[in-house]
Order: sequence, then C-alpha cells, then structure tokens
Amino acid sequence: MLKDGLINKLDTTRVFFLNSTDVLEEEDSLFAPAEEMFSVAQQFAHTAQSNDWFLDGMLGNDGFDMDFEAHQEKVMAYTSLEKARQWLEDSFAQAKDRIVACNDEFLLERLAEGPIMGGVPRYIIIGALADHCAHHRGSLAVYCRLIGKIPPMPYGEAPE
Repeated sequence: MLKDGLINKLDTTRVFFLNSTDVLEEEDSLFAPAEEMFSVAQQFAHTAQSNDWFLDGMLGNDGFDMDFEAHQEKVMAYTSLEKARQWLEDSFAQAKDRIVACNDEFLLERLAEGPIMGGVPRYIIIGALADHCAHHRGSLAVYCRLIGKIPPMPYGEAPE
C-alpha cells in the first residue's frame, strides 16, 4: 500500500533529523550564526511547523495556508530547544496518524492547481516534507560545528 511507503519515509526523515541534531542541548537553544537567522530552537520549531503545514496542504481541501507572516511570528517566539523538539516529535506522530487514516485512492488524487505543488498527487507532498527536513537538518549540522560540536551521521538508529 502507498501509505506504508509514506510512513516509512516519515520515519526515516525523523530519525535522520534527530540523529544529526542529537548533540544539541537546551543550552544551545538561542544560538544563531547571525542576528537575522533562526536560532537552534527556531530551526526546530520552523521544521515542525512546516511538517504540519505540508500535511494540512496535502490532506485539506483549502490548499496551503499562505499567511507566512503569522507562521514566522509563531516560530520566532520559540526560545527552548526542548519545547521545539517536542513540537517536532508531535508533528511527525500526527503526520503518521493522518496518513494512516487515508486510503490510497485519496493519496493518489491530485491537489488543486495553485502556487504550491499544484496538480501533483497528494502523496508527493511527503517527499517535499522530507526535503525540507533535510535542508534544516543540514543547517543545524552547520550550527553544531559553529558551536564546537560534531553532528553525528544521520543514517542509523534514532537516539534514545
């Protein structure tokens, strides 16, 4: 079934993200390489929020919420890595639950035309979500190096 592959993609995306960022600690929450950049906590929050955004756009009938100013405001309020990490974990768990509730026929339906992946089959969104997570996983690996930590390889078992 199609959704089994999507669940696997979500699981591996989560594990790779957590592995790469495992060395980051609460004390690193506010680190940002430059004033205008996301902090560590905000990177996690943005990734979690984007996971939710991708799923809402994929599974809802209203398309993607394009109020990026409101999205940014919510992310910028995050100052705790622990809280942002929890949001990320919750976003992956909810994504899996939402995918499990779908049937393959629905997942194969095409999204309405629009500025974000308009016209593609719904299931394709999970690949975009994974790409987005990989982008922020890479950014956070650079953050790790900048604060003197070595980011672990992403491919393997999830940290405890």
